[in-house]
Amino acid sequence: MNLKKLIFYVVIIIGTLIIAFLPLQNTQGVKQDKVFEIKASQFQFTPGTIQVMPGDQITLSLTSLDVPHGIYLDGYNLKLEADPGQTNYLTFKADREGVFRFRCSVSCGSLHPFMIGKLQVGSNLLFLRGAGISLLVVLAVLGRSRL
Repeated sequence: MNLKKLIFYVVIIIGTLIIAFLPLQNTQGVKQDKVFEIKASQFQFTPGTIQVMPGDQITLSLTSLDVPHGIYLDGYNLKLEADPGQTNYLTFKADREGVFRFRCSVSCGSLHPFMIGKLQVGSNLLFLRGAGISLLVVLAVLGRSRL
């Protein structure tokens, strides 16, 4: 194996290790108080995805626009309900990292089981690491064909 190929493979291996094991961003930043206004209507939550950092104090403001709706937050075992035109609030600390589904907890019609949202606590490092490693694989394949 010539020196050029050896250097190429060492760079690819080191790049892969860096992407796989070094933190991409500080997930232990300043804790914040965040308020999310969630509008519920048949059969959706707006916004459907909420992203926060671990340790943030979260207040959900649920407003029902048409029929009674509710939110049940998986993993936190929290529940909030609102009647049409009414707004109710729920405050909690995002103390668990991961992706948690929230779903309508009040039967609101035929598509009720599909009324689901997502709370992401922490950054999506797995996706970012996968994208980085995929890019390195593409570079390795392209670079190998040129060596």
